[in-house]
Amino acid sequence: MELVTREYKTVDYISGPLLFLRGASNYPYGSMVKIIAPSGKQVNGQVLEVSEEYAVIQVLADTTGLAVAYTTIYLEEDVARMNVSKDMVGRIFNGTGKPLDGLAEIIPEKRIEIIGAPINPVSRRKPADFIQTGISAIDGFNTLVRGQKLPIFSGAGLPANEIAAQLLRQAKVLGEDESFAIVFGAMGLTQREAAFFMQDFEASGALQRLVAFINLADDPTIERILTPRMALTAAEYLAFEHNMQVLVILTDMTNYCEALREIASAREEIPGRRGYPGYMYTDLSTIYERAGQIKGSTGSVTQIPILTMPDDDITHPIADLTGYITEGQIVLSRQLHRMGLFPPIDILPCLSRLMNNGIGKGRTREDHRALANQLYACYAEGRDIRRLIAIVGEESLSELDRCYLKFADDFEKHMIGQGNLDRGIIETLNLGWKLLKHIPQGELKRVNKDLINRYFTEIMSDGVQTPFF
Repeated sequence: MELVTREYKTVDYISGPLLFLRGASNYPYGSMVKIIAPSGKQVNGQVLEVSEEYAVIQVLADTTGLAVAYTTIYLEEDVARMNVSKDMVGRIFNGTGKPLDGLAEIIPEKRIEIIGAPINPVSRRKPADFIQTGISAIDGFNTLVRGQKLPIFSGAGLPANEIAAQLLRQAKVLGEDESFAIVFGAMGLTQREAAFFMQDFEASGALQRLVAFINLADDPTIERILTPRMALTAAEYLAFEHNMQVLVILTDMTNYCEALREIASAREEIPGRRGYPGYMYTDLSTIYERAGQIKGSTGSVTQIPILTMPDDDITHPIADLTGYITEGQIVLSRQLHRMGLFPPIDILPCLSRLMNNGIGKGRTREDHRALANQLYACYAEGRDIRRLIAIVGEESLSELDRCYLKFADDFEKHMIGQGNLDRGIIETLNLGWKLLKHIPQGELKRVNKDLINRYFTEIMSDGVQTPFF
């Protein structure tokens, strides 16, 4: 497509981060423009909407100094693109792809659209390979599979950033010949949060396999719309051009949706639920659905988006719509956090819809599914008994009730509350069998006798004791 090179000086008015340009109906939707203020200051913008009368441009910077009568607009590109290269690994960029680490711009191998190319459903490969996060509550009970999108639902004050940092340090694919990278997209971070991640990158050595895009809270709000798309474009390039296994961690999607609402308000759009635009579902799907695997490529893009639920409300539009689009959820518990457990993941409301595809013999271990079911059932029973105590008192409990109560306490303390320990999947499964020592074997109805004889009996009699047994 031939670029329109005509310049415009017909700015009609400016509303927040939006600039309304009269008579520019030949600007392509999504195209990038250069905006020159009367002082000579240059900023970039993107065309959001085109009609016969106006082109609406979102300004990717502060609009201070842009006078209506004397601002000039030039078209730069027909669509938003970014430079990509395998040398991006180990680098830190801002939300628009500019280096933040003090190093030079990358030498691009390609310049590609940040909007991404939709994956034809017929071309998708079925996710079937395990990604180890080193966190037992995820690996053991809500297993992450290559090509999956598995969000983390957090609440204000819960350690979502600390869990993100732990994932950045520990996540890996099992297999000697696999090339693995992590792409980190952060939106609306405070200076303190950004400093925390930077220090963690340096201390853990995670930067060697990391590409980071960081948008700060004092950066232009509009930049948050670009940040996840920049991150996913880099991930897709590494996955499908260089056959790498790429894990994308996006935090915080709530900040992204707040930016989306701010832009919709500036455009005077009719609001939807709680003031968010009615197209938020579609917009979020253009981000989440970029995860997957493609036939003919050994690479994959896996997503862990993190969002903060306002008022811990899982029915809030952001969490609600995310749950519809993605394949499960990891839910953080305020109660477990108050108990001093880290990571405070409550496995009961959690779900990984693709878990069964990535576990079992040849992937994790043959007892994984049955053992997870048994541990889940015992923990749920122990939680029910805790609530029962509040009504009837602990004195009325049976001996079996006390077994389940003891199991729930130790399960939370040692399986969930692992701290910053990097725990392999085999270690997680062995720990699960050891925790079942509290439960009479006659109650283990979700694992067959062969598994009990092979794992429960052997693990409990091998002489290797964990610190709490």
